[in-house]
Order: sequence, then structure tokens, then C-alpha cells
Amino acid sequence: MSAVTAPTAPPGLTHRQVLQVLGGLMLGLFLASLDQTIVASAIRTIGDDLHGLSAQAWVTTAYLITATISTPLYGKLSDIYGRKKFFLAAIAIFVVGSAASSFATSMYQLAGFRAFQGLGAGGLFSLALAIIGDIVPPRERARYQGYFLAVFGTSSVIGPVIGGFFAGAPSILGITGWRWVFLINVPIGILALVVVAKVLRIDQARREHRIDWWGAIWLCVGLVPLLTVAEQGREWGWGSPRAVVAFAVGALGIGLFVWAEKRMGEDALIPLRFFNNRTFSLTAVGGFIVGLGMFGGLALLPLYLQIVRGATPTESGLQLLPLTAGLMVGSIVAGQLISRTGRYKIFPVLGAGLAAIGLYLIHLIGVATPFWQTGIYMAVLGLGLGLILQPITLAVQNAMSPREIGVATSSATFFRQMGATAGTALFLSLLFSTVGGNIATQFRTAGPAFQQAVTDPAVAADPANRPVIEALQGSGSAPLNDTSFLNHVNPVLAYPFKAGFSDSMDMIFLIAAGVMALGLLVFLLLPELPLRTKAGVNALEEEAAEQAPTEPSAAGPALEPRLPRATGSDAGDSAPRADTAGPSR
Repeated sequence: MSAVTAPTAPPGLTHRQVLQVLGGLMLGLFLASLDQTIVASAIRTIGDDLHGLSAQAWVTTAYLITATISTPLYGKLSDIYGRKKFFLAAIAIFVVGSAASSFATSMYQLAGFRAFQGLGAGGLFSLALAIIGDIVPPRERARYQGYFLAVFGTSSVIGPVIGGFFAGAPSILGITGWRWVFLINVPIGILALVVVAKVLRIDQARREHRIDWWGAIWLCVGLVPLLTVAEQGREWGWGSPRAVVAFAVGALGIGLFVWAEKRMGEDALIPLRFFNNRTFSLTAVGGFIVGLGMFGGLALLPLYLQIVRGATPTESGLQLLPLTAGLMVGSIVAGQLISRTGRYKIFPVLGAGLAAIGLYLIHLIGVATPFWQTGIYMAVLGLGLGLILQPITLAVQNAMSPREIGVATSSATFFRQMGATAGTALFLSLLFSTVGGNIATQFRTAGPAFQQAVTDPAVAADPANRPVIEALQGSGSAPLNDTSFLNHVNPVLAYPFKAGFSDSMDMIFLIAAGVMALGLLVFLLLPELPLRTKAGVNALEEEAAEQAPTEPSAAGPALEPRLPRATGSDAGDSAPRADTAGPSR
């Protein structure tokens, strides 16, 4: 009985080479994760400078829409033609989009450039995770993903600080400070291109299959109108003709996408047989719900810290550190325990519960809540999220065939991104559709101090107070496209604005808590399968050997063996595995 081979050195790769590949992947991940955190802390300054804060959802959702739609396409193409060329293409597209974003002169132009940037972002996370699936077995993968978590944690710490620094600087080298939020990606991306091109050498045989272009087209037709109406519904009216047309076109697109996937069979962008696998189905639903609650809630925290609490962009970045610390601790703990015990189901269950509690606690905060209290609540939320994200990706990769790690990983990422996109669009739309009414209510119920300040001639004569005075003397509407006046206005006059924003955010955090609680119920149904102890390339070779015909065909070379088809709930999961823990044969 021979010992199980060390899983960290797949054929053709030494352990040192595996670490070199990880280094290249981490640069790509750093590029994507830094962009998420650095933009969040600067978006208020960007919106104020471009006079379109209420349109910031376009900037966020345009990026997420293209990243979401391109994610499954990257996974499918990389399964067929190899990962390296598409990972390099994703980095290059991301860098070009970043450079273009730095030249934007309006929020809608910035949204367009961010949409192009998202086409690259769709491949960065999913392909990095898929490549790890190729070279590291599931049982050890949780431990190796600690490297990724270190990258994510580092970017989460320095991203908001750097973003705040850039946003707070009037200009750097003659360029407006916030534009460096996007320019910083260019040198990092060039370095990532050089390193990945040099170290990423994973041999992958090309498999000739049809490309599901119609599936990709119908997916765009289905998702773009639905996500657009999610963001614009507050202005159009949810029952307006434009909204109805968007819903109808979106429903038609989704229907045609399902038809196209059924027609393409094994070559589909997201093969429908995947949904016969219980693990895949539940992680897809759970990932969508987690993305909805997580990104919908996280999009508001920097706005709360800057608008309600009056923090500068740099200060808000530092104040998000409790969330980051909780996320890192949760991820590291989950990774270590999964590697030691081989069990993963408990972590998304506990994580969803903690995230729901954290969001509920955050909904209790207000204008005067001390920061130490807010920090504790954010740490609880971060701890919960850290326990969720790694195990659900691991569960999908472990449950699916090694041959389909790319499309399985990207499909799982797709549904989480779908939730993130929908949550960001819906929650920001909900914020700006309710904040005006809440501010007006605060004006009407303001106490004697506010009334005294309004009637004070000295206060009225101060130019810094003009936006509030004009709002009170005019229609009563609040200036929401440029909130920078709150940094200089009389504190008594600023209070109704801050309280109005806080009231709207509290409602959204409560909704996000309910969404996360629903995710908890989904993860309770998740099956727990033995984690494989062989890397994807090892398991793939063994699978191919087992499926190879014993006698070659006289007509020519044998065709590539077909994958076993799942016939029921978790049919693919329950099949015996040659690479589960135990002595090698």
C-alpha cells in the first residue's frame, strides 16, 4: 500500500513552480480586488466632481454587468483552449479600461469605460480560481487559497486608504487626484502581464467544441434590460412603459438563453445538466443570494461613513478595517479547518448567520452612533462573509468533473456576480428613491435649534449654507448629485441631510439582513461530499484513462471520451471517486 502522492506538485510542475504560478495569479487577483476597494472609497468624490452622485449606480452596475456576463464565457473558452491566453487577455482588457476611465468627463462616460473594464474583470477572479483547481486538489486548496486571501486582505486594507488619499488630493502630477484611482491599475496590470506570461505554464490539450455564441448573445439580451430597469426604475416608474418593455425584453432574452443552452447540450455556456447536481444548484442559488445581500450592503458603508459620519475618503478607508479584519479572520479560519477536517458545509451556514446578524446590527446605527460600536458590527459582518466565500467555491469545484473546473467555477462566480449586480443596482436605486423624502421629513420635524439657525441672518448670509437655504426656500428638494456642501455647511443645517441618508440606509441594511438569512436556509440544504485529494490535472488524467476504450477503432483515433451525465439530484456527486482520500491504487 503506497502513500498518497503529495498533491502540490502535479505532473510537469514542481512545488516551487506551483508557487510561482500562484504568484502570477495573485497579481491578477490583486488587480481586480484592489479596484473594488479603491473605487468604493472614492466614488462620492468622483460623483461630486462629475456632478452625478445619484447616478453612481450606473458606474457600479455597468462594471458589474459586463463582468457578470463575460464570466461564464471565460470559463467555457478556457476549458476548450486553455487558461493562460484568456487570463492574459482579461488583464490586458482590464488595464485598457482602467486607463480610459481616468479620462472620463461625466458619470455616464465613466460608466461606459467601466463597462469595458468589466469585460476584463470577468476573467480575473474566475480563471484564477479555475487555475488553482487545475494544480491543487480540493483537500489542500483551502489552505493554498490563503495566499489569495492575503492578497484580498491586503487590497482591502490599502485599497480604501489609497482611494481615499487619491480622492482627497486636488491633483497629483497635474492630474485630478481621483483619476489616479484608475491610473494606478496600469503599472500593476503591466507587471501582472509580464509575470503571468513568464510563470504560467500549464499544458492543456485543445478540445474542439462549438462555441455557444448565441447563448452569450441571449444572456446579454436577458440581463442588460433587467439590470438597467433595476437601476432606473426609481426614475422611470416601475410600471412605466419603458420599465414594462425592459421586463419583457429581459424575460424573452432569458427564455431564449435557456433554449440556446438546451440546444447546445454539452457545448453550452452553462450546461443545463449542471443543475441536476444538487451542490451546483444550491451554491448557485446561495451565491446569488449572498451576492445580493453582501454587495448591496457593502456599497452603502463608505457612503454612510462619508456622508452621515463626515469622514474624509481616507478616514472612511481606515474605518473599514474592522470589516476587512473580520473577512480575513473568517477566511483563514475556514481554510485551515477545511484542510484539517475535510468538512466545509458548516462554514457557509455559520457565515450566512453571522452576516445576517452583522447587517441587522448595522441597520441600528445612526448619525450619533459611536464608531467603536459601528466597528464591532462591521467586524461581525466581515467574519460572516469570510466564512462563506471560500467554501462555496470549493464545494462546486469538488462536486464537478475535473474536466469542467473552468466552466463550473465561472458559472458559480456568475451567479454570485449576478446577485452582486442586482443588489448594487436595487439598493442604490432604493437609497436615492427614498432619501429625498426622508430628508424632507427631517426638515419638517427639525427641532428649535434648526429653526433658529434657518432664521439667523448670519447663517443665511454664509455662502456655504446656500444649498440648504435654497432647498428650503424652493421646492424642498435636496441637492443629491453633489453632497460635498455637507463638509462646509452649518452642522445644524447639515443634520437633516445626514439623518435622512441614515434612515434610508438603515432600511436597506435591514433588507440585506433578511436576504442573508434566506441564504442561511439555502446553505442548510447543501450536501457535504468527501473532498478529493488530487489536483484537477491529476484527476483528469485518471478520468481519461478510465474512460479510454480498450481497443482502438479501426476507423481512426478514438474520440475524446464523453463526460458522464448526471441523471438525478447529485448524481455526479454520489459517483465513486478514484481520487478521494485513501490509499492510492
